[in-house]
Amino acid sequence: MTNKTARPAAAPQHDLLPLPDRRADRVTVLLPLPVPLPVGEGYDYRVPAGMDLREGDIVEVPLGKRHMVGVVWRLGGSGEVPEARLKDVVAKLDAPPLPEGLRRFVSWVASYTLAPPGAVLRMAMSVPAALEPPKPVVAYECAPDFDVEALRPTPARRRVLSFLANTPPLPAAEIARQAGVSAGVGKGLAEAGALRPVLLPPAPPPPLPDPDLKRADLAPDQAAAAAALAEAVGQGYRATLLDGVTGSGKTEVYFEAIAAALKAGEQVLVLLPEIALTPHWLERFEARFGCRPTEWHSELTQAQRRDNWRAVAEGKAGIVVGARSALFLSFPNLGLIVVDEEHESAFKQEEGVTYHARDMAVVRAYLAKIPIVLVSATPSLETMANVENGRYQRVSLPDRFAGAALPMIQAIDMRAHRPPQGRWLSPPLVEAVRGTLAAGEQALLFLNRRGYAPLTLCGACGHRLACPNCTAWLVEHRLAGRLQCHQCGHTEKLPDHCPACDSDEGFKAVGPGVERIAEEVMQLFPDARFALIASDTLGGPAAVAEMLRSVRDREVDILIGTQMVAKGHHFPMLTLVGVVDADLGLVGGDLRAAERTYQLLHQVAGRAGRAEHPGRVLLQTYDPGHKVIQALVEGDRDRFLEAEADDRRRAGMPPFGRLAALIISGADKNLVEAVALRLGRSAPRNLPGQTEVRVLGPAPAPFAVLRGRHRFRLLLQAPRGVNVQALLRHWLAQAQIPHAVRVTVDIDPYSFL
Repeated sequence: MTNKTARPAAAPQHDLLPLPDRRADRVTVLLPLPVPLPVGEGYDYRVPAGMDLREGDIVEVPLGKRHMVGVVWRLGGSGEVPEARLKDVVAKLDAPPLPEGLRRFVSWVASYTLAPPGAVLRMAMSVPAALEPPKPVVAYECAPDFDVEALRPTPARRRVLSFLANTPPLPAAEIARQAGVSAGVGKGLAEAGALRPVLLPPAPPPPLPDPDLKRADLAPDQAAAAAALAEAVGQGYRATLLDGVTGSGKTEVYFEAIAAALKAGEQVLVLLPEIALTPHWLERFEARFGCRPTEWHSELTQAQRRDNWRAVAEGKAGIVVGARSALFLSFPNLGLIVVDEEHESAFKQEEGVTYHARDMAVVRAYLAKIPIVLVSATPSLETMANVENGRYQRVSLPDRFAGAALPMIQAIDMRAHRPPQGRWLSPPLVEAVRGTLAAGEQALLFLNRRGYAPLTLCGACGHRLACPNCTAWLVEHRLAGRLQCHQCGHTEKLPDHCPACDSDEGFKAVGPGVERIAEEVMQLFPDARFALIASDTLGGPAAVAEMLRSVRDREVDILIGTQMVAKGHHFPMLTLVGVVDADLGLVGGDLRAAERTYQLLHQVAGRAGRAEHPGRVLLQTYDPGHKVIQALVEGDRDRFLEAEADDRRRAGMPPFGRLAALIISGADKNLVEAVALRLGRSAPRNLPGQTEVRVLGPAPAPFAVLRGRHRFRLLLQAPRGVNVQALLRHWLAQAQIPHAVRVTVDIDPYSFL
């Protein structure tokens, strides 16, 4: 979109002199704003005399009454704005330009997801402080010859002075953190003259990994797989699935491809689905390459994000490991992308610009003409379909490393082995845990449900405690003493009286969460040491790392956890996995329910017997004949995937068909419903040549209210060959959407809530 001004008048016909060429003095600048602009366009500006600009340069420009930072998207401008209406570029920032590959990627993502280009660009410019040159750091040290006793120092001040006496100068925030005092203590000492400021140079560049430091002793099949991945480095675009059973050493194999890229002087990006997977991965990386990689995830401080973004953009960060947002970092010399656990739904971004990081990583590799490795023990149907049609290559690791055997998996029919009243662990599972503990080994009890109970209701009238902001029940978290909504984060205390009937008879917990399983474990095994691993019981990667260390060091007998323990972890003495509710993920209308449940249970089963001790997995189920349970028990992954693919193919569902969702939301339910109905009436159902396109809805979303906004959904289904984006653009261009209503487009939706 260009500036909203009239086009210049055409030259008179009698004027035989050519018009002066002003295009070299103009640029089109894309700004990181969620404004619905046509892809690849922006705002035109004049380049002032003496300023040399190139595409990708980061510049400051005026927009209305304010100044903004954007990127030179095109030299020459659009030519649609009169010279007199142009404003000058204010400044060119001393920051590395956005590489051409990243700019093309931003445009591609915007076009594919129907998101405003500026909204996608904002993800690539997510750290404004990194666009300025790094400044010296102000640190503090003890002032020499200062009479401290004249201050009559408090215990807190003495801790600071004692700490700094044996420590190099540090920034004020770091002094306060390590000395265990408030920021005001250090500030007061500095103002009194007891501490003096010292300017430290900006943060040094990250250490360079050594690709030859400690190569793993690979088995023959691992060595062959590693060679295949390493040979692809520097040979242009190639997508490869590294398909290996749990415990087969996939990480060590793709480390060799990383080493090849580092030797070639190229940067590497490794995407992990969850931060919880990061600590153990970082340990393995450091052991192999001699240093930690550059990290990128939401747990970093603003200073760390600034330094890391700048290090990547300047080419000083050799390897980056991060969550899905790392895909939009400004790599000047990207040579390899690895997507670990590529099947994980956590790679799907549901807020803002909706995209799947695995699929967009493939696009970025294709645009950059570099190889990409997709890694999984349970590949997604989308990836398997691309392998079968020849778009991706496949490298297999069918055996566990060092001769370890895959665990034996059995189903416990809960109809025949019911637990006692008020219990959730069946007698066979209890006996298996008892035998495991007697053998000096560890057990894992898995339930993918946080908190104590998923539902709390009044014992007198049955009233269910619900979130005031969402169509969701409040989940009791007994350890924290609160009720919590897992959709918006709302928390409140358990009320003394029922809000519906005013009864004080109390509330009943319905169903189990991991905290309730922990309560049962304490009753059944009072001498056992247990630990809970869930996202709400561990505060960040450091806490996760400490917990995993305690398990590996055998300070824990029984591990109780959610999906955080299902993948990426290696516990040599963990020999029993008990899945409390194997049917949990099979309910609901999600088209990927069976696939996701199989992947999750296969991954959690893979925690058992990874060393010399054989493993055993017990699945508590009320439907032992279900295809997912049967596939797990029989160890026939490929047959399950084939059956699931046949079902999807017959239904025309992904990966054999296309889906796109429209989510209409707003504070006014009647207005939202009216807009949804109008969109439904104008849906592209009978366009010429598009007779197979179907639009379902509108209908209230399963979470009809989310964070205070009412929600309706429409779902467009089409064959693979249909240009879904073109249909949606035509459809939405005719719609009149009030400002109070938001329409979100989700191409290739993963969530239907």
